Parts: sequence; structure tokens; C-alpha cells
Amino acid sequence: MSFLEISVTDKPTLNNAFLIEGLPGIGNVGKLAVHHLINVLNAKKSLEIYSSSLPPQVTINEGGIVGLINNEFHYYKNSKNQRDIIFLTGEHQGLDHKGQYDLCIKILELAKEMGVTEIITLGGYGLGKIVEKPRVLGAATSISMVKKLKKAGVHFSAEQEESSAGIVGASGLLLGLGRLNGLEGGCLMGETSGYIADPTSAREILLVLQKLLSLDIDLSDLDEKIEKVGALTKHLTGMSDSLDDSEIDISYIE
Repeated sequence: MSFLEISVTDKPTLNNAFLIEGLPGIGNVGKLAVHHLINVLNAKKSLEIYSSSLPPQVTINEGGIVGLINNEFHYYKNSKNQRDIIFLTGEHQGLDHKGQYDLCIKILELAKEMGVTEIITLGGYGLGKIVEKPRVLGAATSISMVKKLKKAGVHFSAEQEESSAGIVGASGLLLGLGRLNGLEGGCLMGETSGYIADPTSAREILLVLQKLLSLDIDLSDLDEKIEKVGALTKHLTGMSDSLDDSEIDISYIE
């Protein structure tokens, strides 16, 4: 028996809105970027999605209080260009293929009800090596969207086009399902090693989003995170010089 519950805090009708997805993934790039935007823009929580498609666990806060794993909508009314924003975030994606589809279908249904007309998904593009100056690579649902992303500084490289892996998880599925439902969209993928959470890559994505969303984004809070990761990155670089690829644990650290 499947379980789905939507807990609504505030469900406004938004104007010609973007859905910006930042769920966990490679290097946690998308999640870092969206959490930063929610904090600096003081975005308001709209709703929480609880589902048996998510892992069977709870989080525990500093006071010892548990909370069931969920996905969340936060919204921001952008007076600068009259295009509002919904931010999608959470601690986990769907557990399996069916779970991914079920969640993404529900997310799109809720987003369209609230006025979303365009989707931007965020993630990491894993290279398996340390990246000092990451680029933001892109994929899109139409030629016009490709042109729009290129204008904002997104790269569409030959190396990327030759990849047969595609975009796995919510970042790809939201675009594919969105396209079937008449929603334009694009994916921003920051180059990253994949070893650890990568705030440097997240920062590059935020620079692109500043242009796409007509926002002034304060990036100073990311500097401390970048410094903390820097020491670990140097350590990992030293490890990669002395170990075979098979000996290196490339799981990221939050």
C-alpha cells in the first residue's frame, strides 16, 4: 500500500513561475545552490510532500526531535521581473524507478497548480577528478531554451553531447515529464569531482541563475564553505596521486 500526504503551509498562486529543483545528487551541487537561495532570499515554505516513495527514515534535529523524510516547496515572489519562483528541495530522492516517477508526477501537478510555466533543474556533472574552475554544462527541452541558457553562460560541449549516460533522477525526469506536459525547461550541471559536497560548483550555478532569474544573489556565505572544502580537496588530490582509482572512496560528504 502506497502512502502520500501533502502538508500545506501556504499555497499561493504565483505569476509565470519557475520551478527550481535542488535535490541531493552528485556533489550535492543542486542542493547546496537551492538551500543557499532559500536562505538569502528568505523564501517561504509552501508545502511538504511525504511519500512511501522516499526512504523509510526520519531526521533528528539538535533537540532530538524527529521528522519524517520529505520533499519541500519554498516560494519567492520576484518583484524585479514579475516571475515568481518555487524551490524544490529535500533530503532524498525517490527510492526506485516507480518512486521517482510517482514523486515527480506529483511535484509537477502541484507546481502547475501554483503557476509554474518553466523548470530549471540543478545538479553535478561528475568528472571523477578535482575541478579548480568548474563550468556549468546544460541540457534543455528545446532549441530556444538552449539559446537562452547559452546566453547566460551555460556550456554545451562536444564531450557532454557524446555521453550516453543522460541525466538520472529527478533532474532529468522533471524535464522529460514536464516537456510532455507543455513545460519548457533546462538542466544546469556544475562540473565536480563527485568526491565531496562541492560549494564551488554550486557557486558557478548561482552565477548563471542570477542572469536567468534576474536576481541579485549574495554569494558571501558560500565563501566559508569553499574554504572548508579546500583543505579536504588538497588532501584528496594527494591521495589520487598515490592510489589507484579503485582505492579511492568517491562518496561525497555533506
